[in-house]
Amino acid sequence: MSFDAFTGGIDPGGLRTQSDIRLLICYLLASVGAPLSKNDIVTILQGNGLANYFETADALSEMLEKGNADTLPDQPDLCVANDTTREIADRLDTVLPPAVRERAVSAALNLLARAQREKENKVEIQKQENGYRVTCHISGGQEDLLSFSLLVPDMHQAKMVKKNFHQDPEHIYQVLLSLVTGDRTLWPS
Repeated sequence: MSFDAFTGGIDPGGLRTQSDIRLLICYLLASVGAPLSKNDIVTILQGNGLANYFETADALSEMLEKGNADTLPDQPDLCVANDTTREIADRLDTVLPPAVRERAVSAALNLLARAQREKENKVEIQKQENGYRVTCHISGGQEDLLSFSLLVPDMHQAKMVKKNFHQDPEHIYQVLLSLVTGDRTLWPS
């Protein structure tokens, strides 16, 4: 088999042909069923060692130009599957190794879940005279179930608190509720 794509940064088992990269993008968009930004698509493939950054960006641009995928009219950076995307994915998905398909979809779903957690559970960082105030909000729908503030000495630590909070706000809520109520049955296992 001859490869026609740059292979820099690709893990063993990653994609080395332009047609495979385009096919994986189709499969990804069709499987996720939600808009993904162009940057997210490139990050998912490149960040997981599935395809070269430049090849992925070129493949995505070509697909959009040819109508093999669409962007949202009001948000041209967000890509979505169209009928052609789904048809290509349905017909040719078995061409791609199952591990490649699963790794790409899993990474996309994790990215979408993280974005949803960040949207629902806000973090505010405010500069203060003696550091940064980080206020974390755990949402219960229309109102906060819990909010708390921490004062940290620098922006690096403020960003670290924000990142770690967004990884699992539900766990933080369970631990704090368990501690303040004294009910160890609430303690996550």
